[in-house]
Amino acid sequence: MRLSDWPYPTWIAHRGAGLLAPENTLAAFRLGAQYGYRMFECDAKLSADEVVFLLHDHHLDRTSSGAGVAGDVLWRDLSRLDAGGWHSRLFAGEPLCTLEAVAQFCIANQYALNIEIKPTPGVEYRTGECVAALVQNLWKGQALQPLLTSFKEDALAGAKTVAPALRRGLLLSDWRDDSLGIAERLSCVALVCNHGLWDATRVQAAKALGMKTLSYTVNDLQTVQHLQALGTDGIITDRVDLFSPGSPWTV
Repeated sequence: MRLSDWPYPTWIAHRGAGLLAPENTLAAFRLGAQYGYRMFECDAKLSADEVVFLLHDHHLDRTSSGAGVAGDVLWRDLSRLDAGGWHSRLFAGEPLCTLEAVAQFCIANQYALNIEIKPTPGVEYRTGECVAALVQNLWKGQALQPLLTSFKEDALAGAKTVAPALRRGLLLSDWRDDSLGIAERLSCVALVCNHGLWDATRVQAAKALGMKTLSYTVNDLQTVQHLQALGTDGIITDRVDLFSPGSPWTV
């Protein structure tokens, strides 16, 4: 992969500004943008009628007024839920967000997006297919295409089948002997690891295969400095209020 093939900034706002505003909502994206961020991470899954929308958990309970498995609910019912009141009264009434709405926001402002494919268990491959197909349609003709990532190999495989030209990254919470091989098989251009997994040997091995090295979720200066010293390429952070995205490693 050539450097010119990687159009993304170093700093990525996790779930929008997911601590200061209700995560995965347009309110969080707007707030992250106010802090100067130009790339955002979000979680995408399918409703029961295959509308792609943003939610991290499998269940609705933690971050909305709903309950139960989100993927079992039709979008018309999901769209009526309050996805902001759990965070604070300031955001009460904020709705769940579709990927289409996020696309409109990002394209209008030339923001980059990291879409984590977060499937309901049992529909991993199908979720990857649907997310990739929608991204391909919504960002058609746009120079700045999203990065698709997932912990689920089947989700990335589905995305690769539908839209092989979209950039993909493998998310890792644990390092396995075959992690790099899996990423290669899925034609990934990036590894996105729990920040504690990176060491000099792993960074060098990933880069030798032409892969970018990103980290989640980094919220303290000491960890940022460590990752900088290792030569990693990107930081996903909740602390949009602490870290400045203005230059590659500005704090």
